[in-house]
Amino acid sequence: MKEKQTIYIQAYHSPYGDLLLGATEDKLCLCDWSKGTPRTIVNQRFQRLMKADYKENYSKILSKARKQLEEYFTKQRTAFEIPLLFIGTEFQKKVWSNLLKIPYGQTISYKKLAQQMDCPYAIRAVANANSANALSIFIPCHRVIGSNNTLTGYAGGLTAKQLLLNLENENTLIR
Repeated sequence: MKEKQTIYIQAYHSPYGDLLLGATEDKLCLCDWSKGTPRTIVNQRFQRLMKADYKENYSKILSKARKQLEEYFTKQRTAFEIPLLFIGTEFQKKVWSNLLKIPYGQTISYKKLAQQMDCPYAIRAVANANSANALSIFIPCHRVIGSNNTLTGYAGGLTAKQLLLNLENENTLIR
């Protein structure tokens, strides 16, 4: 049986909505929008895979994450430098690793992402893994859009997704 792990958490108030940050001793594992069904699903996955208990507390990783988010939201940072812990299936981890390759200020469709991963018929699976991302902003799932250049689902809401895209590139307007 897997030993229980502690995830240290803190609330973070971003300009686009409240986030819950979480970290183990040495890695960030959570930057998730605070409200809604996705939050519950992430909690269930963390409990199942990590036997995780949440504890509000200070941690160096959380402090570093907060600082880097502040820099991101004030356009002083375009890439994050923080160790991440992916908590999910192997396929989800593969998708999340590929999301990290999407350059700041650019977007990609779910279809193109699936093709780049050599899974051209797994568009829906890629979309589902994208929506299971518990490290919003750090793993830039907001940069993935529909094939017709429209915004599609986002745990923080479509308004937050558009605002993040606008923040990254004033000219990135989805039509």
